[in-house]
Amino acid sequence: MGIITISRELAALGDETAKELSKRLGWRYVDKWTLEERIRAAGELSGKFEKYDERKPSFFASISEDRDEYLHFLKTAILDEAAGGDCIFMGRGAFAVLEGVPGVLSIFLVSSMKARIARVKSYFHCDEKRAKQLVSQSDNDRSGFHKFFFEKEWKDPDNYHLTFNTSNLHPELCAELIKGCTQSLFSGPVNDECSIILKDMSLARKVVHYIRYERKIGVHFLDVTVSCGKARLHGVANSALMADTAMAAAAVVPGISSVQNDIQIVQEYTVRPYKI
Repeated sequence: MGIITISRELAALGDETAKELSKRLGWRYVDKWTLEERIRAAGELSGKFEKYDERKPSFFASISEDRDEYLHFLKTAILDEAAGGDCIFMGRGAFAVLEGVPGVLSIFLVSSMKARIARVKSYFHCDEKRAKQLVSQSDNDRSGFHKFFFEKEWKDPDNYHLTFNTSNLHPELCAELIKGCTQSLFSGPVNDECSIILKDMSLARKVVHYIRYERKIGVHFLDVTVSCGKARLHGVANSALMADTAMAAAAVVPGISSVQNDIQIVQEYTVRPYKI
């Protein structure tokens, strides 16, 4: 069982490299369309996926509840795909969602500005000025997307195991080099640990989904971690009853053996005008 995430600059041959790697390894290629189809199959995010997909949210989009819903379903889709193993993710912050999971290899593809502009001119049949605008906008959007949703600096090399400069490297060579890394990385013990951790992460998303979207319990900033079936709830509620209700809901999710409630209680209040 192996998982590879590929992040890339616009026109750094990301799709070409990922598809070639998928062919050489015989692994599934998980791109935007794969994740979007999985999310839409759940009947969620109608019209919302494009609003946030690898984009820097506008001010109003950033404060909308749609933001949290998008992130929840994106994480769920990524974890569901990862649970099947032997797959290659293209973008969408997969490296951040799967950070720290053993058996995950994260790759970043970059290229010189000169090469990127030349490729964009060819892709979109535009002049150099327009190509520069597209490259700049893409970098700004992807940087904003990762910082807003994952608090990650997109181009920080610390996020990745390997970085390839595709200014002069062909996708075939990149794919072959990455394939070579997988042969020693994805061993039996690593695969077993990866499966356990992914199972816990997927179960945590199911708990969040049940509390927020099925039971519609009003816990703000809800976050759930699961370890070997033991769930821990974090967030903010306006009453102890609300927190206890969330705890009781988590306890009935299949696979959960116990629940620890770390939800903070912040009581709502009304500001009354001074009497004159």
